[in-house]
Amino acid sequence: MKKYILSILVLTVLIVACNNKEETKTTASTIKLPYEAGYATDFTNNVSDSDLLLTLNSYKYWETGDLKALRTTMGDSVSVYGADGFKFHGLSDSLMKTWTVERDSLSSVVIKMDVWVKNHAVKDSMDYINVWYKEIDTYKTGKVDSANYEDDNGLKNGKIVWFSSHKQHLK
Repeated sequence: MKKYILSILVLTVLIVACNNKEETKTTASTIKLPYEAGYATDFTNNVSDSDLLLTLNSYKYWETGDLKALRTTMGDSVSVYGADGFKFHGLSDSLMKTWTVERDSLSSVVIKMDVWVKNHAVKDSMDYINVWYKEIDTYKTGKVDSANYEDDNGLKNGKIVWFSSHKQHLK
């Protein structure tokens, strides 16, 4: 008799557990979102710490004015969408010429990193490091510009190949 009651109890628990899983799936799939993602929504955080280090080092190299080291963080070619509307698609060496002129106009750069997130796009196996930070630029003219940034760094084979920046002016 005890075996019979125990069997009924186990069977009841299994049925309830299976029904709860189905209800959860049904409830989640009935949500109608107002937009459909144009790219992808399937991301993981399976990005190597070495890619994170490389990306954060690229910001440190900009901050310290070490553009030769900054160049080592990028692939042979890169696409850039700057916060100021600057767009570039081509060889990283050509980009460095433009960035060298820009960095040479600054006497100091201070970056205060707030947060970063590692994202791996399952759709195309692209790794992204998204960073939020405050940057304070002091120009050689004495002008000071500070802003909050959100940047998206796309990496392939351990190098930055895509970069997009968004700026929120503070002054």
